[in-house]
Amino acid sequence: MNTGSRPLIDKIIELALEEDLGPGDLTTWAIIDPSIKGKARLLAKEEIVLAGIEIFAKVLSRLDPEIAVECNFHDGDVVAKGKDIGVVKGSIRGILSGERTALNFLQHLSGIATLTRRYVEKTDPSKVRVIDTRKTTPGLRILEKHAVRVGGGFNHRFGLFDGVLIKDNHIAAVGSISKAVAKIRATVPHTLRIEVEVDDIKGLKQALEAGADAILLDNMSVKEMKEAVTIAGARVLLEASGGITLESIEEISQTGVNLISVGAITHSARSVDISLEVIQRT
Repeated sequence: MNTGSRPLIDKIIELALEEDLGPGDLTTWAIIDPSIKGKARLLAKEEIVLAGIEIFAKVLSRLDPEIAVECNFHDGDVVAKGKDIGVVKGSIRGILSGERTALNFLQHLSGIATLTRRYVEKTDPSKVRVIDTRKTTPGLRILEKHAVRVGGGFNHRFGLFDGVLIKDNHIAAVGSISKAVAKIRATVPHTLRIEVEVDDIKGLKQALEAGADAILLDNMSVKEMKEAVTIAGARVLLEASGGITLESIEEISQTGVNLISVGAITHSARSVDISLEVIQRT
C-alpha cells in the first residue's frame, strides 16, 4: 500500500476503534488481566483472496504495540478453506478488544478482492481491464481500491480531483458534448485524459468529433458495444459500464472494449468468513 497514504489509513483505524471501543471494553477489561498473554489463530472458513492483512495488524498494534501478527499469506494470495492465515501473539486483552474491528476490515477487504478476482478470471487480462468506480463506502475508498488491485483489478480515478469524466448531467447542464469537451480542454493540463460518457451511438460519434480521449459506453447492449468498437477503431479508449455482472462480463470482454468498470466489486461485495480463535494462554 502506498506509504503516502499512511496518515489517512491511521485516521480510518482511529475512527473505527473509537466507534467500537469508545472509552473501554467493559467485558474484556473486567475479565482479562492485562498481564495475560497468548496466541490466537486467524482462520479462513472459506476460500478467499486475502486483502487487508496489514490493516488487521495495525488495528491490533494500535491497542498494544507488542501484539505481533505472524502471517502465512500475503495480500493477493488465495487462501483455501480451513487454512490458517496466521497467528496473533501478545496481550489477550488487546487481541480481544481489537478483534471485531480488525476482522471487520479484513473480512470486508478480502471480500472485495475475492469478488474482483472472480470478475477478472472471466476475462482475458491481456486484452481488457476490469476497473472499479467511485461507488465505495464513504471514508474507506483508499482501502477498497487497494483491495481491488489485490484482486487483480485496476483503479479508475480515485476522486473528482484526479481524472476527468464528463457525465450525462454535465452535458445536459452545458448544452452539448462538444461544449463540455472544449471547456475542459481549455482548463485542465494536457497530460490529463478527457473521458466522455455516452449512452448511444449518436453520442459516441459526437464525443469522437469533439476530440475525447476515452469514451464510457453507459448501459449499451453487446451489439451496440461491438458497433462502437468498429466506429472508434483505435482512436480512443472504450469503457463498458452499467449493470455489469458475473454472468455478462465474459461476453462484454469479447466485444473489443478496453475497460470494463464494475461498481459491484466495491458496493456489493460480501464480507468473507474469517475467524479469530484463542488457542493458547501463556
